[in-house]
Amino acid sequence: MIWRLFPHPLLSILLTLVWMLLVNRFAWGSLVFAVILATIIPILIAPYWPDRPRIRRPIKFLAYSALVVWDIIVANIQVARIVLFMPNRKLQPAWVNVPLELTAPEAIAVLGGTITLTPGTVTCDVSDEGRALLVHCLHAPDPDAVRDDIKSRYEARLKEIFE
Repeated sequence: MIWRLFPHPLLSILLTLVWMLLVNRFAWGSLVFAVILATIIPILIAPYWPDRPRIRRPIKFLAYSALVVWDIIVANIQVARIVLFMPNRKLQPAWVNVPLELTAPEAIAVLGGTITLTPGTVTCDVSDEGRALLVHCLHAPDPDAVRDDIKSRYEARLKEIFE
């Protein structure tokens, strides 16, 4: 019964949280409406999402989320230093091709989102077969080091979480 009412429980929690953040103040009516939306939307989309992603290790996912938040903070500081103190002629932007070992589409989406959320890097394309990401870096004197860092820091952890 509970799985019919909440086919995607994490999505329901996320929808409730996002709605309350969008309202930007606590009101019981807003909370009730958020719970109604968080119940109806997953039920409506459940037929289009039959194979919902399975997070194999939720604790590692929380650790991954903390790592990403930390990396975003550090990257913000680095990008600010680059913008404020580095002359444009010393800037070395680069395109980096990151071959993927991930096979789950959800894991690839999380990796692409992680790269894009981190200031100074943007995921620009996924290969047709989903076997590589094309990433643009604001400043990458060593593109191979960037690729290796993405693979070891993010992809390896996502493999443990999703696969």
